[in-house]
Amino acid sequence: MSARDNILRRLRAAPQGQPPMAPDVAAFHAAVTAAAAPSTRASRIELFCEKMAFWHGEVIRVTRDDWPQKLRELCVAKGVRSLLYGEDSAHAAQLEAASIDGLRPYDRPIDGWKKELFEDTDAGLSATRGGIAETGTLIVWPGASEPRLMSLVPPIHFALLDANQLYDTFFQAMIEQRWSDGMPTNALLVSGPSKTADIQVTLAYGAHGPKELIVLLLVNEEERP
Repeated sequence: MSARDNILRRLRAAPQGQPPMAPDVAAFHAAVTAAAAPSTRASRIELFCEKMAFWHGEVIRVTRDDWPQKLRELCVAKGVRSLLYGEDSAHAAQLEAASIDGLRPYDRPIDGWKKELFEDTDAGLSATRGGIAETGTLIVWPGASEPRLMSLVPPIHFALLDANQLYDTFFQAMIEQRWSDGMPTNALLVSGPSKTADIQVTLAYGAHGPKELIVLLLVNEEERP
C-alpha cells in the first residue's frame, strides 16, 4: 500500500464530525437593529445623502412631477449634448415630454453603435431598485430596457431613486424585496462614481466608469431642503 493510499484509508476511517451550523443571520441583524435608534423616513434620507456625499456622489431632492425639468437644468449646466435613456423604461414617457435636448434611446444592439456610445455619449439615466442609507448605496438591476452599459460607459450617471425604497441596511433591502425569489444575472451596488486605488492606496475617482454620479431622489414637496 502506498503512502497516499494509507493516508486516504485513515481519513476514511476517521470519525465523522458534525457539520457546522449555518449562522442565524436574521437574528444577528435583529439584535443590531434593536440596539440602534429606530429609523424614520427623514433619518434614512439624511443618512443616505450624507453617505453618498462621502463617496463623492451628489443627491438632489426632486418630486415625481418636476424631476425631468431638474434633469434638463442639470444637462444644460453640465454641457450634456447627449443623454442616453431606456425607451421602454417606466419613466421614458415623462422624460420624453420634458423636451430635453440630445435625448438618445438605447434601442439597438451595441455592436452597431459602439463608437458612438463610448465616444459621443455624455450621460446616461437609469432607474434604481432602491437605496441603502447605512452605506449611501444604490441598488441597480440592469435589464433589457436599461442595460448595464447605460450606467457604466457615459461620464455622467444620473440615477432615479424613490425615497420610498430607501432601506436602513443591505440585509433589510434583500429581505423586504424578497431577493431570494429571483435575481437578475447582474445585480449592482453603486456607491458614488467609479473609483480605484493604486498600490499606495491613493483613491482615484472616475477611473473605470462614470466620473460623476448624480442621484435624483424622489421625495415629497415638504421634504425638500
